[in-house]
Amino acid sequence: MKSLIIADRIQQAKYDRRPVVALESTVITHGMPFPENIETAFEVEELIEKEGAVPATIAVLGGKIKVGLSREEIRDLADREDVEKISRRDIPWAVAAGLYGSTTVAATMIAAHRASIRFFVTGGIGGVHRGGENSFDISADLSELGRTPVTVISAGAKAILNLELTLEKLETEGVPVLGFQTDEFPAFYSRKSGLKLKIRVDIPQDIAEIVRARDELELENAILVANPISREAEIPLAEIEPEIKKAVAEARDEDISGFALTPFLLDRIKKISSGQSLKVNIELLKSNARLGARTAVAHHNLEIMGD
Repeated sequence: MKSLIIADRIQQAKYDRRPVVALESTVITHGMPFPENIETAFEVEELIEKEGAVPATIAVLGGKIKVGLSREEIRDLADREDVEKISRRDIPWAVAAGLYGSTTVAATMIAAHRASIRFFVTGGIGGVHRGGENSFDISADLSELGRTPVTVISAGAKAILNLELTLEKLETEGVPVLGFQTDEFPAFYSRKSGLKLKIRVDIPQDIAEIVRARDELELENAILVANPISREAEIPLAEIEPEIKKAVAEARDEDISGFALTPFLLDRIKKISSGQSLKVNIELLKSNARLGARTAVAHHNLEIMGD
């Protein structure tokens, strides 16, 4: 693919059969303010490296899908004012028009799969927005999870969403949701949502075994790992839910929807919570990075044992 560029260090890691973990780039351009965006991007990559895997941040740079951004490219992406938010539908346009773009969960999954990267770490996936049963405002992340065999490590879905309907849609798409050391679907900022999960895993090797079974069966769906934020860092659901409802009401009153909705809601919640939500977002990204790297290493070890 002429439009897909895989960084030399990622190519070398693949040649050396080292585990690689993909990272999205919307958190850099749309998810966090400066300087937390760049600092967190670098910290997450370093955590993955410490666990024995190779990080590969993905973005669209001048119409090329780049897998494995350098630190200079991450800084440049964060500084630019012309960066589009790219999902599946936007990829052909971004490539043809020579755009700069940060990749959502859906777009990152596509690029990771094309680059033969099996594991992807994010904060939280998109899903069915509140009121989505009437507006049909449903993230492309969910359909992508149903058709692209990448394992996604997250803190569940963003708490601004309708989590119950999001789980229903994931079931429809055939996506297994694995609760890591939990029997409940986490609510992003909070450890518990009250929504029970069918599958619980307690160590990274459990996840790796399920991934291997999925691949042996040649199933095309993703696997979603739901990793709750730590007890020390969480905002209990009873505390954050009223703030989320306020932010959702503001968005409705200001007629904000589509790609603009999630950044608006996250920014409003950050202000309402006096910055606490941003701290939680950073901590859960780090936690997911550790788990994602450990899972990629566990899967790598299983493959070596099978050779």
